[in-house]
Amino acid sequence: MKFNKGKYRVLHLGRNNPKHQYRLGVDLLASSSAEKDLGVLVGNKLSMSQKCALVAKKANGILGCIKKSVASRSREVILPICSALVRQGDGTSGVLCPGLGSPV
Repeated sequence: MKFNKGKYRVLHLGRNNPKHQYRLGVDLLASSSAEKDLGVLVGNKLSMSQKCALVAKKANGILGCIKKSVASRSREVILPICSALVRQGDGTSGVLCPGLGSPV
């Protein structure tokens, strides 16, 4: 079986990484500053800021859709809708779910 060389990327981790170029056969592999694996964005700095920014953007989009589609702004109407979209973890924080039952 042959490798699809276009699917492979090199992720250089660490501050003092010399960033060598790697080959697969005779072809050079492309470098990347961040890659997504199993739904988690991993960057070369290993910080969570990129992931947090993506989750916040998605959450704000969902809240905007709720705001546009619901005529009433009363607590009795908004609270059940938002509660259906938030999955409670250990009781201290919630995770906004874009679809019912599918955590971010």
